[in-house]
Amino acid sequence: MSEPLLQFGPEIWIADGPMTSFHGFPYPTRMAVIRLSDGGLFIWSPVALSDSLSASVNVLGPVRYLVSPNALHHLFLGEWKSAYPTARLYASPRLRRKRQDLNFDAELSDVPEPEWAADIEQVVLRGSFALTEVVFFHRGTRTTLFADLIQNFPRDWFKGWRGFLARHGGIVTPNPGAPGDWRASFLNRHAARASLEKVLAWPIERVLIAHGDLPKGDGAAFVRRAFAWLLRRDGAA
Repeated sequence: MSEPLLQFGPEIWIADGPMTSFHGFPYPTRMAVIRLSDGGLFIWSPVALSDSLSASVNVLGPVRYLVSPNALHHLFLGEWKSAYPTARLYASPRLRRKRQDLNFDAELSDVPEPEWAADIEQVVLRGSFALTEVVFFHRGTRTTLFADLIQNFPRDWFKGWRGFLARHGGIVTPNPGAPGDWRASFLNRHAARASLEKVLAWPIERVLIAHGDLPKGDGAAFVRRAFAWLLRRDGAA
């Protein structure tokens, strides 16, 4: 049996979760654990909590922050909060209304919380009426974390008509990115580009994504390629 946590870099680990179905598309899931300077753990986009995953996490330190990067990544927040009741729970924009059963401590913004500001930066990528995602940057490993705005599946991951849509929707190698329908939801391209420029100002070396193959090589170039649809100034608003 494989280890539930794999080290991605100094003070950052990843874990794969169960397959989920999104409109009939099979999606693998991935979370991240970042150990902050004070020894506390920052849990990004938590996946289903198994006994083995919990045991591996507990070895690293106390779980202090449970973070949802967007309003789609919320399914397992409740079980993590139950397992770690002293951890603070953070909502991405729009999630409080969606999950009124959860008692969130705060909502994420462009300003990182003081408790993790020394280790992690963040930007709310705005401009879409459908998906608002908080993008994070781990200073120690120069890693940026994307939940749904960058997807990078092998070309044969989706079968049949789903494979056709995935290839033309822009979420498979060698053309990673956000699905076409979400790209179309960014009606305010000016706001989206302003947010993205803040992300691109980070000294990105590595990229961690929740869905699909982890990219290798130049992280900053990978992000720019994934957002070519937004960076093009072809008259779009």
